[in-house]
Amino acid sequence: MTLLACLLLLLGAALLVLAAWGVVCLPDALARQHAATKAGTLALALVCAGAMLLANDAGWWWRLGLVLGFLLATLPVASHLLARAAVREAGQQAALAQAPLVGDDPAARR
Repeated sequence: MTLLACLLLLLGAALLVLAAWGVVCLPDALARQHAATKAGTLALALVCAGAMLLANDAGWWWRLGLVLGFLLATLPVASHLLARAAVREAGQQAALAQAPLVGDDPAARR
């Protein structure tokens, strides 16, 4: 179990470094927020899972489970709000209004 926990912690740490690199190096706000939220969420989930395996105490299990639950509940909402702010700041509302929506009939747009 200790070996698996250490492997999860190392993998999570590597993904956090990769997410941080993406935030610094990617060209626009939407790509940066994607790197921060997607890779960051997976990385922190792996770190929490590794810490759960290392901690043999039920108190730590539920605390880490709460942290993981809050991350999974709040990071997608934050990502969505950041994406909307980036689109508004870039002045792309007109292009966004022309984009097809899920369920639209492509023949009706012509």
